[in-house]
Amino acid sequence: MSTTAIATALLMIVFIGLIFLRVPIVYAIGVASLVDFIYLGINPMQMALKFVSNLNSYTLLAVPFFITMGELMSSGGVTDKLIDFSKELVGWVRGGAAMVNVVASFFFGGISGSSSADCASLGPIEIKMMEEQGYDRPFSTALTMASSVEGILVPPSQNMVIYTLAAAGVTTVSIGQLFVAGYIPGAVLSIVLMIYSWYYSKKHDIPVTGRFSPKACGKSFLNAIWGLLAVLIVVVGVIAGVFTTTESAAVAVVWSLIVGAFIYKGFKIREIPAIFNRVTLMLGKVLILIGVSGAFTYLLTYLQIPTMVTSALFSITSNKIAILLMLNVLMLILGCFIEMACLILMLTPVILPIWMQLGLSPIQLGVVMVLNLGIGLLTPPVGSTLFIGSAISGIKIEKLSKAMIPFYIVMGVALLILTYFPQAFMWLPNMMY
Repeated sequence: MSTTAIATALLMIVFIGLIFLRVPIVYAIGVASLVDFIYLGINPMQMALKFVSNLNSYTLLAVPFFITMGELMSSGGVTDKLIDFSKELVGWVRGGAAMVNVVASFFFGGISGSSSADCASLGPIEIKMMEEQGYDRPFSTALTMASSVEGILVPPSQNMVIYTLAAAGVTTVSIGQLFVAGYIPGAVLSIVLMIYSWYYSKKHDIPVTGRFSPKACGKSFLNAIWGLLAVLIVVVGVIAGVFTTTESAAVAVVWSLIVGAFIYKGFKIREIPAIFNRVTLMLGKVLILIGVSGAFTYLLTYLQIPTMVTSALFSITSNKIAILLMLNVLMLILGCFIEMACLILMLTPVILPIWMQLGLSPIQLGVVMVLNLGIGLLTPPVGSTLFIGSAISGIKIEKLSKAMIPFYIVMGVALLILTYFPQAFMWLPNMMY
């Protein structure tokens, strides 16, 4: 057995073994990488250098700004405004309360960029609203969790920024293109969830309430526009070339601070340190993960693991449809066990070369990977959004996982559309760039 094969097996065995022993993912990556560095005779100082170099990125500065923007907006009272606007927009149709849930998540996702934040912030309000309309609690909670995944597709999304960093070793990915590409997939996910909500409401004879009022809709939109402008600052600023991604994120933070403290008055100035404290704790987890993954990614390249995986796949079949299906299954399975940001950093260097060899765009992979791993946030045993849904609803994980089964199927349909019909959404970034 060659040194490369032994080193590859050692890296994977130590990593997987530590995961099964419930060692935190960041330590599992770090220890597995260190063991391999020592076995290969590479100076461990190289690992420290890779850790630092992975964090030495101007684009990475956008991540703390986006997290801060989401926290400020979540604390600033934007949630109620978005739900009110969503009610006026779709609350009067059959399945209206469920559709309000989906639409509010689409809007809020553009502000928070996080499935967990979406579920935690909107969940208690949306679940109560749906129960008052006649929906049972398991369905209401499951829909809330499923719609929260829109938050990681609709820009600005810190996970998309992390994807561009992970792809940098293979090819250059435009964050502007990736942001633009996220809107239609977010809408596709919303549409399939709304169709299922309509079917469920009709099957269970949930009554239709309210009626459409253009005046009330316009008024609620004007109330919500201050929060939505934060998203426009980022997306329009990047697309128009007025700002870089990092600059637009910094401007959006200032705007979010003004909106939250002085327009919506959701928090007081004295509460800002507590908000920044939450941001720091969240950011610490993200940054140490990105740093450690630098050493792990270096080993993947050094051991030529992406090349081996590519050869193995093409030796099984050269059928494009089958290979795409296998890649999606791989991401779905791993997404059940490993945290999203970590998987983006680990899988991108492996999957992206295969994806491009099939003649597909790295922008499409970014969208497909984010949705794929977003489904993993809703699955046991480690889905963070699933745990949040259980906590806010009081439903046990086992019962909630069972209620999620129809939503896994519906979200799988959206995933297949984005995988096999990229023209459904790639026309927008292609047209604008």
